Amino acid sequence: QVQLVESGGGLVQPGGSLRLSCAASGRIVSFSAMGWYRQAPGSERELVANIVSGGNINYADSVKGRFTISRDNALNTVYLQMNSLKPEDTAVYYCRVRLGLTVYWGQGSQVTVSS
Repeated sequence: QVQLVESGGGLVQPGGSLRLSCAASGRIVSFSAMGWYRQAPGSERELVANIVSGGNINYADSVKGRFTISRDNALNTVYLQMNSLKPEDTAVYYCRVRLGLTVYWGQGSQVTVSS
C-alpha cells in the first residue's frame, strides 16, 4: 500500500506563488508516473503536470511557463512550484502516483487565488 501526503496549499493573491509537495511512502519500487491534477468547483478533474518514467514532463497549456513540476527520488517526493498565480488557478490540487497499473491519489490541497 502507498500513502501520499500533500502539503503547501493556501490562500495567495494574484501574481503570487505557492509550492505544493507530495510525499509518498510505502512499498515503492519505481514510479510509472507522478504528477498533479486539479479540480475546480463544477469542473472535472484535469491534469496540471506530470513526470512519466523516462523523465518526460507534461504540462497543461494553461500553466506552461508558470508552473514547474520536479521530483526528489531519494525522498519519493514530487513538487509543484506555482508562480504568477491567477484566480482561475483556484482549485483543489491532487497528487497522483501510478505504480504499474495501480493509481494512488493524495488527499487534496486547496489553493485559492484571490485579492
